[in-house]
Amino acid sequence: MRLGRFSASGTGLDRARRLARVAALGLAPLLAGCWLRPDPPDLNVDVPDSYVTARKGPDSRLPALDWWRGFGSRELTLLMEEAQTANLDIAAAVARIQQADAQVKITNAALLPVLDANFNAQRSRTPGLGGAQSRVTSLYNFNLTASYTLDFWGKNRATLLSEVETAISTRYAKEVIALTTLVTVADAYFNVLDAQDRLRIARENFRAASRVLDLIRQRKEAGTASDLEVSQQESLVGQQRASIPPLEIILRQNKMALAVLVGRAPEHFILAGGSANRIKIPRIAPGLPSDLLDQRPDIRQAEANLKSANFSVEAARAAFFPTIQLTGETGFQSLALQSLFGPGAWFYTMAASASQPLFHGGQLFGQLDQAEGRQLELLQAYRKAVLSAFSDVEQALIAVQQEALRERYQREVVRASQQAFDISYQRLQQGTLDMVTLTQTQQTLFAAQDLLAQIRLARLLAIVQLYQALGGGWSPPERSPPAAPAAPPVVAPQP
Repeated sequence: MRLGRFSASGTGLDRARRLARVAALGLAPLLAGCWLRPDPPDLNVDVPDSYVTARKGPDSRLPALDWWRGFGSRELTLLMEEAQTANLDIAAAVARIQQADAQVKITNAALLPVLDANFNAQRSRTPGLGGAQSRVTSLYNFNLTASYTLDFWGKNRATLLSEVETAISTRYAKEVIALTTLVTVADAYFNVLDAQDRLRIARENFRAASRVLDLIRQRKEAGTASDLEVSQQESLVGQQRASIPPLEIILRQNKMALAVLVGRAPEHFILAGGSANRIKIPRIAPGLPSDLLDQRPDIRQAEANLKSANFSVEAARAAFFPTIQLTGETGFQSLALQSLFGPGAWFYTMAASASQPLFHGGQLFGQLDQAEGRQLELLQAYRKAVLSAFSDVEQALIAVQQEALRERYQREVVRASQQAFDISYQRLQQGTLDMVTLTQTQQTLFAAQDLLAQIRLARLLAIVQLYQALGGGWSPPERSPPAAPAAPPVVAPQP
């Protein structure tokens, strides 16, 4: 009896040990959850109180949605409106939003039960054995199958939220493309105006140099000018003539670029243009640096990408926990179609299963490390987007400020050069001017006028750059996720 009691006691001890091991395996994911849940990384972004270059004052208004109207060009406004509706890059971005929304619906399906209906009809004939008559049988089956995976640890929920943030990111990406497109349209249009201005200047200077050449030839015929002086002026006339084709290239190529931006064939695109000097210079208030965190769509896009990565990390952590699945089947099965839906033909099966990852060769840890690495990468991308936004505004403010001063100074240069040329031309007509002085005044005036047109373009482009840096033309919407079928709420237990 002692031996028997000892043997029974030993068997009970073995069973207790096995139960302890099973319990340890079951508790392992819960214990793992304690160290697999670190806090989200700190953004730690340095936001300045104000811009260094901004004018001090109470005006802190952000750019208007239709900021391009401030330039006072009806043609530019029409081009901007057409680009918003017909640009192909914007249309492609809208299609990507549709794809992202569809992916949200696909991912959301994991939170809902799967239900399928099946109907089978089978008829078979078996040969008879030993002279017996063959047998014909029929089998009819109609059933419903359902399966549902309990999202007890929140893996599917985290994956869904990650896809939602990705879908939100595609909306901000579309706004980035739209803003970039509008800025490109403005830049191309101002390049067209600048090329037209420079062409007018080049042609006027060509005519002025030709008039001077005619006077020098007359003086040569009168014996008061030499062949050297004629050749020097002919060289200057040739230089002015040679400056026209490159400007024609700039003008026509920018017109073709504008046609593509508004979604039209270049052959069917007509642009009037005009002069950059008729464009108004709008006044821009940069507001506060903190406004950029909401106003710039690229920052909002980087933020959404970071949140998506945070949820991906949560999904990778949840993969360490057990998967619990419920399945069921019910239906009718009968050998005769007429009795298929009778009470005796009804059947059902129900099952529940749970699987716990034990050893996957480091795959789950690798996936978690990959998700956390992606999270850190997007965190740095978000920080860079914020700092780059501040830098973009400061650089644009500096360019706007300095290009305005540069244009004012260059106008003084053009005025003085024009006056010197007029005096030189009058003296040439009077026959009292040195040809070296005349050549110098011509070259100085021609270069000054061309440079003034380029500075005017640089100032307009700097203003457009400031609008882009401030996120102009885009109103931050309320942050709402794309529509998705409702899923039953799941509350994950905390370790």
